Amino acid sequence: MSGDPWPDGEAALIALQETIGALAPPPWEPAGSPLVAGCFVCFPRGERGAGRRGDPADAACAALRDGRLVASAVVRGKAAAAFAPGLLALREGRLLAAAVEALPDRPDVVLLDATGRDHPRRAGLAVHLGWALDVPTVGVTHRPLGAAGEWPAGAAGTAAPLRRDGEVVGYWLRTRPGTRPLAVHAGWRTTPETARKLVLRMCRVRTPEPLREARRLARAQRAAGG
Repeated sequence: MSGDPWPDGEAALIALQETIGALAPPPWEPAGSPLVAGCFVCFPRGERGAGRRGDPADAACAALRDGRLVASAVVRGKAAAAFAPGLLALREGRLLAAAVEALPDRPDVVLLDATGRDHPRRAGLAVHLGWALDVPTVGVTHRPLGAAGEWPAGAAGTAAPLRRDGEVVGYWLRTRPGTRPLAVHAGWRTTPETARKLVLRMCRVRTPEPLREARRLARAQRAAGG
């Protein structure tokens, strides 16, 4: 990889997304007891609107093996852009990358709150982050960006495909009965099926544990203000 993986301007990001989205890296499959990390960034509470460039931000990464927290890192910075659909990498990319790179050991796969192939250029932040760090990734969100699909039945573990332009790009996955399913996205070097299996494996409650722990750490850092 050459050049800056996190360009500052919208036009430069779109051009890079076109390049990343056209790539077809070899798929990754978990083996043994992988080190699964989750990363999350949070911004000040009570802000109105979609967010602005320069917003204070706290990003955290938590790495778990066999369900046990083995490492974590928290970094502080500022949003590099306002929020815009399809351009989340401008706002959060550098922060999330810094949090992952602050871990003492490289994770085998990273979960994050972002879409992957469900994106106009097949390169949502879940794909972009994995490409930039050369690590497999999976996106986990509350709703898809542009993909569509019916919700699965009410039992935990049930899933239904999310399709965009005829391609299965992820799954609705119900991780707990009686709760809204999660949108699970294929990211960098992960297929929709691998993403679905991994997220279900990592869930004790509705949200997968690495992502839940990263969210807790980022919010604690924000509350501490230091």
